[in-house]
Amino acid sequence: MLPLQIHLTLPPWIGEVADTNKRYQSDEERVGLAIELSRQNVDRAGGGPFGAAVFNDHSGRLVAVGVNRVVPQGCSLAHAEILAMMIAQQRLGRHRLNEDGGHYVLATSSQPCCQCYGASVWAGIDELLIGARTEDVEELTEFDEGPLPSDWIGELTRRHIAVRRDILRDEARDVLTAYATSGPSY
Repeated sequence: MLPLQIHLTLPPWIGEVADTNKRYQSDEERVGLAIELSRQNVDRAGGGPFGAAVFNDHSGRLVAVGVNRVVPQGCSLAHAEILAMMIAQQRLGRHRLNEDGGHYVLATSSQPCCQCYGASVWAGIDELLIGARTEDVEELTEFDEGPLPSDWIGELTRRHIAVRRDILRDEARDVLTAYATSGPSY
């Protein structure tokens, strides 16, 4: 018999880092949370050095978070951004987050790879906030981020997804460096 469901989980420490009662108003607070999630994921051997969070922009409330869980979950799709968007969709009960007219922000510790870039187009994200760039990830680690359109920011902009990058870039790079020097710690 074929399996009829999948089961992906976040590490139990997530609640210690992600505060659902806090209002995250600034881009730096939002990306800062994504970076802290990535740092904790490395420090606690939860997976790769990537963290993401989805926010309701109007209220500043945290909707969902994700961290890289590819190796621990045995699933190449278990990227931080994918998990954050999936959990946000599940929590809100809709496949497009912004179909209620709300404005939703995805904050990432590092620029989304080709998989997460594509998913953000369909998930109902209105704004993408990025810490480290793809070139940082590929320079500092052995990750291959895959191909993106040459004008990936323009493609998102044409789809009404605003992009802001290099937010706390040095802090995000520090996590990537720590991961690379300590070796994978799944």
